[in-house]
Amino acid sequence: MLAAQPACVDAVREAASTLSREDVACLIYTSGTGGAPKGVMIHHGAILHNCMGACDVLSEIGLAGNRFLSFLPLSHAYEHSAGQALPVSIGAEIYYAEGIDKLASNMAETKPTIMVVVPRLFEMLRNRVLRQVEKEGGLKEKLFHKALALGIKRHRQGGRLGFFERIQDKLFDRLVRAKVRRRFGGRLKALVSGGAPLNKDVGEFFTGLGLPLLQGYGQTEAGPIILVNRPTHSKTHSVGPPMKGVELTIADDGEILVRGALVMKGYWGDDRATADTIKDGWLHTGDIGILDEDGHLVITDRKKDLIVSDKGENVSPQRVEGMLALEMEIAQVMVYGDDKPYLVGLVVPDPEWLASWTKETGKTNDYAALVADPDLHTAIDAAISRVNKRLSNLEKVRRFALADEPFSIENEQMTPTLKIRRHVIGKIYRSRIENLYGGGAKGK
Repeated sequence: MLAAQPACVDAVREAASTLSREDVACLIYTSGTGGAPKGVMIHHGAILHNCMGACDVLSEIGLAGNRFLSFLPLSHAYEHSAGQALPVSIGAEIYYAEGIDKLASNMAETKPTIMVVVPRLFEMLRNRVLRQVEKEGGLKEKLFHKALALGIKRHRQGGRLGFFERIQDKLFDRLVRAKVRRRFGGRLKALVSGGAPLNKDVGEFFTGLGLPLLQGYGQTEAGPIILVNRPTHSKTHSVGPPMKGVELTIADDGEILVRGALVMKGYWGDDRATADTIKDGWLHTGDIGILDEDGHLVITDRKKDLIVSDKGENVSPQRVEGMLALEMEIAQVMVYGDDKPYLVGLVVPDPEWLASWTKETGKTNDYAALVADPDLHTAIDAAISRVNKRLSNLEKVRRFALADEPFSIENEQMTPTLKIRRHVIGKIYRSRIENLYGGGAKGK
């Protein structure tokens, strides 16, 4: 189009020549997990800084001939920079998924080399793979779990295996892992996870199956990429070291502070919020974390999400929720307990598990009727009890209730990157949650 109109080409070139790295490139709103979304003024320099840092990381697996499969909304900073600006900067192809329900077939069809994904999707894919393996049963199921265990061991030991284990590992790679990789297109070099903390067990699951998973961390206010694991030194419990040109420090209260060319210009029309967030050039992320011996950052929680009990003790809800969501019976959960003597949970049963359970028990398929079913509560209680055995007394979920419907983007109970909106869910189910402190379904 522009080639046929030289005057337009000249106008575009002239406009581009007047831009600087400090000029605002776009306005992207925060996800609003804890309140009203804020408009973040992201400048060209922040996006270029993100692309430069990401290119440095991906150079370890090769920048040429890459193909991205885009799944997240382009209105989200994560996909805007990592799923659009980055591939354009390295001359990669971009394919756009038709939707979450067709993602599996889209992966097989497009054969991507890199995907930018959120933890919730990894959890769903993990459960789907495990459910399929369980259905197959027999020798296939045994081989799968042996291949997974050996792959995890190799990763934990930095690739070191005994002689016979190496032979087994190569055999498992052909018989088991190759089939799993083909489901993902067969060409993946990196699955990049961001947007929320990734459960370590989920990270090890995909890594153990030979799918290279790189967990990162960022914020809309930072373009958004701040840190990411490198392919040659990835730790599933961490979000990696800072990217090139990023300064990072941990404040006395554990908050992660960031400084560099990636930090936003400010919030649109909100000078007060800008001043509260950026102090002396340092972006106050609102997240809590620690640096390990290798300089890798480990996120422990969102500062504003921390639950403070009636005794003043802090609990990380995301850790508890992440563990519960790995149980086959549970699709989603929100943990609550601010200024309370113990934690409670609001649970959404897994639809595939529920369909199988109703068939086995002869129960109705009407979920509205099942919400009060004592047998369903007993089944969910068993799942919560399994997790509670691995949690401290402070973290145990003592009681729970079932939600009326799944948390979703459509009902505004989830963000576009599939994070739960606690303040929205809390308002909707306020009375049900409060009732759990006087009675209701019990966890153990």
